[in-house]
Amino acid sequence: MTATDAKPVDVVAGVLQDARGRILLARRTKGRDLAGLWEFPGGKREPGETSEAALARELHEELGIDVEVGAPLISVPQQYPHKRLRLDVRRIASWHGTPRGHEGQALAWAPPHMLASYAMPPADRPVVAALVQPDRYLVTPDPGRDTASWLSTLQVALDSGIRRIQLRPAPAHDRESFRALARIAVGRCRIAGVDVLLNADIELALELGAGVHLRDAQLRELSQRPLPEGLPVAASCHDVEGLSRAERLRCDFVVLGPVAATTTHPGVPGMGWNAFSALRESVSLPIYAIGGMTSDDIAIARTHGGQGIAAIRALWTQSL
Repeated sequence: MTATDAKPVDVVAGVLQDARGRILLARRTKGRDLAGLWEFPGGKREPGETSEAALARELHEELGIDVEVGAPLISVPQQYPHKRLRLDVRRIASWHGTPRGHEGQALAWAPPHMLASYAMPPADRPVVAALVQPDRYLVTPDPGRDTASWLSTLQVALDSGIRRIQLRPAPAHDRESFRALARIAVGRCRIAGVDVLLNADIELALELGAGVHLRDAQLRELSQRPLPEGLPVAASCHDVEGLSRAERLRCDFVVLGPVAATTTHPGVPGMGWNAFSALRESVSLPIYAIGGMTSDDIAIARTHGGQGIAAIRALWTQSL
């Protein structure tokens, strides 16, 4: 039996956050798989145990603390060369005692913005994204000729808490008029502290100091990351090949779908959540589910390893 065919190992991990907002990491000890890497503390769930009971037991054994397990954060399916696992991550509502490395492991309290700088196993990287990156990715609709109304709705979306936006080109506009509109939109996003990416247009993204969202065809053509670090790069993916290319290009995140049927592609069935989860195993990138998604699907996406949802109508009209 290959690792691909093997039943996933169920692993639980906890997010402990102290009064200063720092999050606890533990370093894998010598002699273990992936020794030296940092991870969220936890361990294997034994047969018959609930995730909550397993996590409470593991944190007592590893750290010497008694915990109250809180809300789910994300469940990450991950394929390794020699095994498959599903990492079920829960927030820790409270604990008693002082965390110490009872198994000889080093511990570190990391500010959330520093988590990504720690070398981690692939399954733990989406957990970091779930903690610090937006769970919604708004893809803007065609503004048509009424750009004033479009800009007004964009501002409502920014004010409503949307923190990551993709600006799509407008078929009704020539490149110069869209550049002018994009300049205004990027400026508003920057004032609001929002990640903003332009669909496909690398040159304009560089000019405006924005990110770029690559189309699937661009992924197949590019051999290196098209923007410098600090400007986000994302991509649209539909299969394992696209996901692998995006990871090799060092994309910051991707969208994967369509998960469900959409009105824009009538008669085309979605891949469904099981297929989404199976594809999620192949990479450690943050992945947004797209295709027929609404905000109600964020929790479902998280149970399948997704960062959240990407949408046009559901997120744009939600802000009205």
